[in-house]
Amino acid sequence: MSTMNISLPEALKAFVDEQVQERGYGTSSEYVRELIRKEQDRQHLRGLLLAGAESAPTQPVDATFYEGLRARVRSRALR
Repeated sequence: MSTMNISLPEALKAFVDEQVQERGYGTSSEYVRELIRKEQDRQHLRGLLLAGAESAPTQPVDATFYEGLRARVRSRALR
């Protein structure tokens, strides 16, 4: 694992230390890694949403669509 040193103003360091203590992280590095992972997830989701918004519609989202979706979910849940 690589190491990265960061400099924080005292107020931000105090905030990180507080989050580590209150949220049960072992170290400030664990807390920062979790923040980075969440940001990666957020950016990935944003990309998916933008790609979906730019794509052409495929079928209408109506009662029939949702009935089929529910049926697929139920059949997978029974496996």
